[in-house]
Parts: sequence; C-alpha cells; structure tokens
Amino acid sequence: MTEKVIVIGGGPAGMIACGHLAEKIKKVILIEKNKFLGKKLRITGKGRCNITNGTDMENFLKNVPTNPRFLYSAFYSFTNNDIIALLEKYGVKTKVERGERVFPESDSAKDVAVALEKYAVKKNVEVLHEDVLEILTEDEKVCGVRTDKHTIYADAVIVATGGKSYPLTGSDGSGYKLAERLGHTVTEPKPSLIPIVTNEKWVSDLMGLSLKNIEISVYNKKNKKIYTDFGEMLFTHFGVSGPVILSASAHMKNIDKEEYKITIDLKPALDYEKLDKRVCRDFEKYINKHIINALDELLPKALIPVIIKLSSIPIHTPVNSITKEQRKTLIQNIKALTVTVKGLRPIDEAIITTGGIKVKEINPSTMESKIVRDLYFAGEIIDVDAYTGGFNLQIAYSTGYLAADSIINKND
Repeated sequence: MTEKVIVIGGGPAGMIACGHLAEKIKKVILIEKNKFLGKKLRITGKGRCNITNGTDMENFLKNVPTNPRFLYSAFYSFTNNDIIALLEKYGVKTKVERGERVFPESDSAKDVAVALEKYAVKKNVEVLHEDVLEILTEDEKVCGVRTDKHTIYADAVIVATGGKSYPLTGSDGSGYKLAERLGHTVTEPKPSLIPIVTNEKWVSDLMGLSLKNIEISVYNKKNKKIYTDFGEMLFTHFGVSGPVILSASAHMKNIDKEEYKITIDLKPALDYEKLDKRVCRDFEKYINKHIINALDELLPKALIPVIIKLSSIPIHTPVNSITKEQRKTLIQNIKALTVTVKGLRPIDEAIITTGGIKVKEINPSTMESKIVRDLYFAGEIIDVDAYTGGFNLQIAYSTGYLAADSIINKND
C-alpha cells in the first residue's frame, strides 16, 4: 500500500504530480531546492507563459522530434484541454494566439505558477526547500531520499528535476546524477530551442529587427533540406533567434560535426514570378530614385541596405539603370536570404535540453523506472523534447500526471 510519496522538483511536472497525488495519497512531500515553486515557469515565454497548444493530441506527437511515441499514453492521460480546465478552476482564464498557442489572458506567467501551486499544495502536502543528494533503495526498490538536511523515507519517488537549461532556476542537471547512481543511462544533455550563432557579420547590423510571416528552411552540408517553418524570427548581435529559429535548433543535434545553413524567405506568399512583377512595379514607381530608396514598400528599412549589398548592387545605383541580372539576384536574396550556422548559444540560454534519461529504461504507460521499482520520472529529465508552441510544457504536465496516476492506481 502506497501511503507516502516524495516528488523531487517543484516545476510544472512536479506540481501537477503533487496535486494529483494529494487527491488519493495519504502523505505527499514536495522537495524543491529553490525558495519558491515554479521559478523557471515564472519566466517562460518572456514572462507570458505559453501554457500549451490548442491543436489535437495527434498533432502534438508531430511536434515532438525526440521519441514522440513514448509520450502517447502520457498525452492522452492528461491533455491540453485538461490543463486549460485545471487552470480555469484556479482562476486563470486563457486565450489562443497564432499557431494555436495558449496563453493566460493576463499575459502573466506568474499567474500560471501561482495557480499550479494552489493545485499542488493541499493539507496532506508538505513542501521542503532542500537539496536531494541521493535516492535511497532497498532490494531494487525505492525507500526514500537523503537531502542536505535529513533522510526521508517513502513508498515511491517521482523525479521531476528538469533538464540543464536555465541553471539559475534550479534546472542544473542534478536529477541526471541521481538517476545514474541508480543504474539509469543518460543521453548527453544538449541545448535545444536555443538561439543560433551565425558567421555573417552583416547580421549584427540588423540587431533587434523582428520579422513576421517569413519562412525558413534548414539545410545540412549535403544541401538536403531537413526542416522548414513559417512564423517569426529575430536578428541579434550574435546571429538569429525567435520562434522559428528556436524550433530549427532542435534539428541541429550534430552541430559539432555537421554544417548547417538557413535560408529565409522574406516573401513566402509570393513565388519568384509574382515577386519579380512586384519589384518591377516598385521600380517603375521610383524609377528616378536610387535603389536604396526604392524598396521601402517591400522590405523593413534596416534590411534594405543589407539585401542590396548582398546582391552586389551599389546602393546609389539609379533604379532606371538596374539590369535584369541585378534584379534577378535581388529577388534571389529576398526569397533565400542565407545565413550559415557557426554554433548554438550556451546551454544555460536554452529554453529546454534535448537528452536525458533514456526512454527504453522507463515504462511509457506508467513513467515508472524499469530498473528500480517505485521510481518514476516526469518532465524534461526524460529524453523527450518538442518545438516551441507550448508543447514542452504539455510534456511536463502529462508525464507528471501519468506518473502520479500510476502510483494511485497501484493502491486500487
């Protein structure tokens, strides 16, 4: 009979697990090393918190590039509709934005964290702000944990310590070490959903420029297209960032060995022929101006000198003297503005990490370890990760819920 359960980690996976356990388990202990719960959650989505995504659950699996089938049971045990309903019950109304991204109406990630804490911390839940040093076992079965302050015995343990991204929020990879000591294998954690460093110097001239409704394509060194996406991106002092870039980074797992390039289609709604006609109309309108002053209606102002320079056209060339070949090159750069990838930003800037506890060592129907009985995993510590759009947080809720539900069902 399971009467006492320890949950390690007070992020979204841990809080959902804790709240569900508290409905049926006599005593639940939530251990979080930070002074408050949901520290990383409070800064997610630039402080707005992209709670989940409104798409159907089958489409969720398509947005998980790493081990999607492992999440099938978890996604269906606690869906996007379930988290939306739960948050509404605790006072957080939601809204849906582009790409079916779900946000709190208040645009406050703090509201989401506070609601989940209310759900998690019930009368039979004790919250300890301690650092877990070891998970204790006896006869290949969990029997408790040892923290930096004392030893606590329990019938089951859920590890929801997060990955290695944003270490200042507590996601410092400590959970991997706890699992490895028990015989689990950890796929090396690498940054994912992370800004990209590029080789081109002109990129820094565009720092702060945000582009909407663009399409990117990622190619490997064999010039094979490995990813494409539509949406928003941002130029930075080191390279590129923004939603489509962060998702693209998830496909650059061999960054040390592979060469990648990204092409940016600034006008995806227009094919080459239609764009050529559009440029010709603009040129006709500004026929007596220099090229630098003839593209204001087509491109953001900061981008115009860059595109012209990359097209090898002197910026003070009169529009009426632009050759057909120059115009063709200009259109090529508008349809396929290319940056080459130098690397990724440091792992502590990653939204999530790819890698973690190998899924072959976890039962996908219960989230229980196949190596140690009554040991469960939830959230980013598992080797699963998804694109931007609320999918990674849904992984946390769903796996946290399934781990807790599996413990509860053992008592039935």
